[in-house]
Parts: sequence; C-alpha cells; structure tokens
Amino acid sequence: MRCLLQELTSLLLLGMALAQRQVTVQEGPLYRTEGSHITIWCKVSGYQGPSEQNFQWSIYLPSAPEREVQIISTMDPSFPYAIYTQRVRSGEIYVERVQGDSALLHIMELQDRDAGEYECHTPTTDERYFGSYSAKMKLMVIPDSLRVTSVPQTLNKVERDSLELKCEVSKSTAQHSHLSISWYRQKVGEPPVEVISLSRDFVLRAGSTYAQRQTTGDVRLDKVGETTSKLTVYNLQPSDQGEFYCEAAEWIQDPDKSWYAMTRKRSEGTTVNIQATDKEFSVRLETEKRTYTVGEPVEFRCILEAQNVPERYFSISWAFNSSLIASLGPNAVPILNSDFAQREALGQLKVAKESDNVFVLKIYRLRLEDSGKYNCRVTEREKTVTGDFIDKESKRPKNTPITVLPLKTSISVEMTSNASNVLEGESLRFGCSVRSGFGPQSHLSVTWQLVDKQNRRSDVVRLDRDGTLQPGPSYSERSSYGGIQMEQVRPGSFTLEIFNSVKADEGHYECRVTEWTRTQDGEWQMIGERHASMPVSITALEAGFAVTAISRTPGVTYNESFDLQCIIKPHYPSWVPVSVTWRFQPAGSTEFHDLVTFTRDGGVQWGDRYTSFRTRTAIEKAESSNNVRLSISRASDTEAGKYQCVAELWRKNYNSSWTRLADRTSNLLEIRVLRPGKSPDGQCPGGLELMKVTGLNSLS
Repeated sequence: MRCLLQELTSLLLLGMALAQRQVTVQEGPLYRTEGSHITIWCKVSGYQGPSEQNFQWSIYLPSAPEREVQIISTMDPSFPYAIYTQRVRSGEIYVERVQGDSALLHIMELQDRDAGEYECHTPTTDERYFGSYSAKMKLMVIPDSLRVTSVPQTLNKVERDSLELKCEVSKSTAQHSHLSISWYRQKVGEPPVEVISLSRDFVLRAGSTYAQRQTTGDVRLDKVGETTSKLTVYNLQPSDQGEFYCEAAEWIQDPDKSWYAMTRKRSEGTTVNIQATDKEFSVRLETEKRTYTVGEPVEFRCILEAQNVPERYFSISWAFNSSLIASLGPNAVPILNSDFAQREALGQLKVAKESDNVFVLKIYRLRLEDSGKYNCRVTEREKTVTGDFIDKESKRPKNTPITVLPLKTSISVEMTSNASNVLEGESLRFGCSVRSGFGPQSHLSVTWQLVDKQNRRSDVVRLDRDGTLQPGPSYSERSSYGGIQMEQVRPGSFTLEIFNSVKADEGHYECRVTEWTRTQDGEWQMIGERHASMPVSITALEAGFAVTAISRTPGVTYNESFDLQCIIKPHYPSWVPVSVTWRFQPAGSTEFHDLVTFTRDGGVQWGDRYTSFRTRTAIEKAESSNNVRLSISRASDTEAGKYQCVAELWRKNYNSSWTRLADRTSNLLEIRVLRPGKSPDGQCPGGLELMKVTGLNSLS
C-alpha cells in the first residue's frame, strides 16, 4: 500500500512538472544587415488552455535597456507603441503562426533602430502562473557592405569562341562572415541556369547544365585578385547565348551553428550573342565623306564581316581608278606600286591592317589628282599541307568616289566695338571674331587698319601667322609707350585697344584676317582673306569749348562777401584736364593781373600781386560740374574793379607730355564796392553793379 502511494505521488509530481509553461525564443545574438528581411521564432510548451496561444513582441533599445517598447501582438491591435504602429499597419512588421504554439516575427526591411533585445511574451491561459512566460534574445543590425559589380556589355561571339567575364565582390563587415559566388545564364522568358559557383565553404561546383563541361575544363571559375573572380567558358556553343550575371551572398554563423545568408546581391548582366559558324563573308568600304579639300586627310576602311576570322586566311588589295595601289597578304605586309610607294616613303600615305577584320588606306594630305574611285578586294585563301596558299572566293564592294577641291577659305569675320562715337581721350576697344571652319592645319594672320576721312589706309598693328606682333609705321612710337594693344584672347578671337584717342584716330577700322596653310614642300600658301569694318567718330575736346563769368550777388557793401562763378562748357568728364585762372583789374587801372589759378592737376597757385586777397579769398571747383567759384569776404575798395576768368583745355599725350588744346577768356565782371549810406549815380545804397563785357574770348 505504501508503495502504491509513493508511485501515485511521483506521477502527480511528474504531471505538475510537465504542466510547467516554457517560452523559448531563437538564440541570440543574431547579426543581420540593414535593409534585409528577418524572422525570429518563438514557441511555448507546457501550457494549459487552448492549443492556439497568443504572442506579444517587445524590444528593449540599447539607449534605454530597462524600458519596454511594445511592437506587435496577436491578440491586441492596440498593443504597438506609436513608433511601430505604422509599420505594423502597413504589414512591414507582422507575426506568422507556424502552429498554435509557435510563431515567427517578421520584419520586412530592417532599420538601424531595430537593434536591441527582443522579448517574446505569451499571455497566460493557465489555471495558475507556473513556469516562464517570456524569453529574450538580442538582435544586432549592421550595415550592408556587400558590393557586387560586373561591367555591363554586349558581346557578339562566334561558335567555338571563348568568353571571359569578371565579377568583383567585396565586403567590409566587422564580424566574421563568408562569401559565396555564383554565375548564372538567363534567356528571355526562362528561369536562370546556374553555370558555376563557389560556396561559402570554398567548394567549386558547376550547375547540372555545365557539369560535364567543367569536367573537361571548358568552364572555369578563377580568383584573379583580392576581390575579383573570372568566369571562363571555352568553345562556346549556340546554347550559351543569353545574359550572364554573377550573384554573391554574405553568410554568418548563428549561435545555433547554422549559417544564414545576411544579404544577397547580383551584378548587372552581360548579353552574349553567339553566331553559329558560317564560311560566308562580306566586304564593305567606308569613308567619312565624299568631298574633300586639298591638304585634308582621308581614310578608307575596308571591313571584312566573317566568322572565325583569326582562324582563316585573307588577303586584300587596294585600287584607285582600277589601278593597283597596294596589296597585303595573310602576313599583313603591304606591297605598294611605284607611284604610291614614294608617297608612303615620305609619310604621306599608309596601308595597314588595323585588326583581323579592318584594313586601312590613309592619305594624310590629299592632292587634286587624288580625285577618283577607290576600292578594295578581299580574297579568302587556303593554306595547303606544303604551307603554300591558294586563292578561293574573292569579293569587293562598290567603288567609292571622292572629289578633291582646291583650297578655299571658309572663314567669316565679325567685328564689335565699345562705342561708335567717343570723346577725344577715351579708349577705343574693338573685337574681331573669326568663325567657321579653320582647321588645325590652318594658320591665321590678323591686320587692324584705319581708313581715315580722306580715304587713306594705314596699318595700326599686325599679328603674323607665327604669333609675331608688328605695329604699323605710323603707330610704332605710340605702341612703344603702350598706347596701342592687340591681343589674341583665344583661338579665332582678337582684340584691339587704342588708349587716349585723338581726333586723328577717327575713321573706319577694319579687321583683316588671312588664312594660310603649308604646301607639300613646306611653303606657306594663302587660302583666302576676309574682313569686317566699323566706323568710329571722335568728338574733339575743344568742340564747343567756352567760358562765362557770372555773379549772383545782388549787391555788395563794405565788409560784405560776394561770389563770382566761372562756368565752363561743355560739361567734361572728370578726367579731362582744365585749368582756370581768375584775373583782376583794380578800379582805375588798365592792366589785368593773375589773381589765382586752379591748375590742370587740381592744385591752386596764387599770383604774386594782391597778396591781401589770399587771406580773404577762396577758390573752389565742384566735382560734379566744371564751375570754378571765387569767393571774397570782407569786401573793401581793394576788391573793386574788373574780374574775368581764363580757361585752358589740356590733353596728356601717350608719351606723358602735355598739349594745350585751347584757351578761352570770359566776359568781364565789374564789381563796385559801396560805402554804407552812399549811393553813387542814383543807385540804391549797398548795391552791386555788374557790367558784362563781351567780345573778349580768345581762341587758341
């Protein structure tokens, strides 16, 4: 009886042990790449209640390892926190039930912020809490550093040719990981076919379609660099046609010792077209154009279109107007006839084999007599057992005629200027642009000329074809002082600048451009000349030059002040040098003397007479006008008399010397200074009498 009770007690304890809830989650840490799709399994056992259990997933972020952030629940749609709500609603994060008591958490596209400690929790359905209701694991999200590159291209091959393709695979993952590399071939509308692969554990294996050819050595995969592998397929077959690409995967070993492909990428594809072997061939003759000019080069390309050309023998001959120029045998050594052999010896002509399929005839400098019909003939030859060659089929395209024209310039010239009318002393700036087709064999010379009012033509400056600058005879001295400047700013673009212009610079300016080329014997030959012109008018500085003296003071008595103004016309720019002198004739005197001068360089010079004026007189020239004002304070009998101003117009020459262009003398101003209370001749007390005397202007 006691034994029976012990056995029942043991069974009861065993049942209680079996009924203990146990939640198990996938072992971590797991390393997964950013942007990849991850699944984490979770299962529960030893539970009571319904067979379909619920699962709730949360995360503890590294930034707050004690704080639970709810992700998703199979029983409560409101379970996710806000940062996960949208991803759960969009299906980016979801739970897949595998069985009633096991499930997979899916995250479709891992983000860096998804790293952390995940907890799988199963709400209780037990009669009482007993066992574990949650389990945790760590997920590490690392950057996806896998790079798979292959040059995309289209290759046209012939049956039995060889194919070589390279693929570069690299990674920079800090964790220990392995790479696998596979090559595939895919035809339109068909699934890809594995060619050959290198597994993560370094096992080389061909796909079933290529297994036999790997055995014979026709399919290889070799490592040719630290990160580069090369696929080689020998003896191509028509069935090899399609798109070839390589695919690589980066593998990491999980804590449960299983290997997981963290990321998988494929390269861009190479389209391989394979033409079945055919003994037919065709020939075509190409040249860039049909019309040329003397001195231009021409290249004729005889193009052979055939299969397996390197394994066959062809010879070629060139003809001009049905006369043989040259021939090349299978050894590609050219043999030229006497006329063209001489030109070839001088480097004026070349006959060569550019590649297995292309033969070239090039004439470097055409002559008029090179006009005519050109052709090439290709003959297939067969090599006998004795090593001799016998001719088989021969083909030639249609004749290609070319026309060689005599030299004729095609340039055009355009001219610009800064102004059509300038004031003497301002700079003249011209631009000359040469447009259209002057080639690398052409050289330009440029001459600037002036045609004056008397229709006389003179050279201003010339730029020779060798870059030498030569001023014209009339401009040599002026150019030596920097008054004339010509420049080539870029090929075909020239400028002329004339500083400190004078009236004699007026007229029509021409830019004359001459195109030159070298003949066969090295002499320079003029092809042609073009020119453009522009008129320029220059207003003389002294045109309209006049001076007037005025005073706006209504009257002056003793100890009062008065102003006199000297007005110069026209209104000159500030850079035009004008000197102004105020002259004074005291009352009762017949002689004028210089009172004060405002010099051409802005200085002030006082006369040696009437020193009493200096302490009570000021002279001022406004920057915004040409007016010179004389102000006299504390008037007395000494200041009574006649005043006038004299203006001189100057020009600074290119050699820094000065030329006086003109001088003008104003009208007279008579100033009477009255004593207080006196009124001579019936005038009002304190009055100022102004007398304007005309006819005193003098011409330079």
